[in-house]
Amino acid sequence: MAAVTEAAESIQPTFTPQGEAPEVQEVARKVAIICSKGSLDMAYPGLIMANAARMMGMDAMIFFTFWGLDIVTKKKVEHLHAGMLGNPSSPMPHSIMGLPGMEALATKMMKKKIEELDIPDIPELLEILNDAGAELYSCQLAMEMFDLESDDLVPQVKESLTAMDFWEKAKGAQVVFI
Repeated sequence: MAAVTEAAESIQPTFTPQGEAPEVQEVARKVAIICSKGSLDMAYPGLIMANAARMMGMDAMIFFTFWGLDIVTKKKVEHLHAGMLGNPSSPMPHSIMGLPGMEALATKMMKKKIEELDIPDIPELLEILNDAGAELYSCQLAMEMFDLESDDLVPQVKESLTAMDFWEKAKGAQVVFI
């Protein structure tokens, strides 16, 4: 049902004289992705979705809020961990994931698989997105809560936005919350 609604919203007919087929014009598509979690396994979905959108010619913006700020914080971006504990889809039993060193092991395994698949690491993916024209924003409130300044973020972050600023920029976009 959602796919039908999406398709219907992405086209607009123009009216022609009686007897002629209406001309269908594509409307520019836009996606606004909210990244609210900063683990390695939660960073990739939003960044890959934004990259796919840009590759399809769609406008893409990403709003990093709360723990999602870790994805764009200079001190943390290269040290994200796989968040396996509490993940119901984790391939490892939960009784084992709480043991010391298991998160590091899961992170190492995930990074190895990412490398095998030739997927860029997070810093490189942020550069790719920036070069492709995706707009990256931090959440102003979360920045204040975590005592972060714009200098603490990677240079690809365009600016810090309030929630209202985000909604204004996201007007007309498909919103994806991760």
